Amino acid sequence: MIECQNCEFFRRDENGHISFACDPFSNVKEPECVGKWQLIKIDQMVQAYHATLDYYRRLAPMQEKMFKAMEHELDGLNESEKWKLDDDEDESPDEDEDKDSHAGSNGWPKP
Repeated sequence: MIECQNCEFFRRDENGHISFACDPFSNVKEPECVGKWQLIKIDQMVQAYHATLDYYRRLAPMQEKMFKAMEHELDGLNESEKWKLDDDEDESPDEDEDKDSHAGSNGWPKP
């Protein structure tokens, strides 16, 4: 089996970072190269996932503040529209029955 560092598709920059120019669909030298390539891609996906989680952790406090502000605004809206509902609730069902008992079948008061 050929070592990756001896392969023509292996790259190392001046900082020591390793990169591979191999493509498993076109220029794989040995079957083991595909397995190594899969491991590299899985590692890259895990690193991207952790970066996303870190970003969400930083956003969480801001999201919590936004949710509280929105709840406060909605509570204020509900409170400001409460007067509309209070008029309907002031009329009790007993008053409605009294009105009906004085009314005839056509809804007009009885003589």
